[in-house]
Amino acid sequence: MLKVQRRANGDVVFTVSGRLDADNVGELSASLAAEPAGRPLVLDLKDLVLVDRDAVRFLRLCEGNGIVLRNCPPYIRAWMAREGEQP
Repeated sequence: MLKVQRRANGDVVFTVSGRLDADNVGELSASLAAEPAGRPLVLDLKDLVLVDRDAVRFLRLCEGNGIVLRNCPPYIRAWMAREGEQP
């Protein structure tokens, strides 16, 4: 189950908790896309407990597009690095 909470105080912070997988990446992507341009976006991943490969690829894209990944668990960060090394 995925839970996403939004708060704005200068930055727009989405706190993501639970499981992020191929089935719900679209939901999070739509929430991010709905934000007006120009405000810094942050994904706070401190309560994210499980991801799949699609979620890792999505998080890499987010970071590549300037979205800050805050409190990213080390295993996710390592997986993201490995995905970046693949051709």
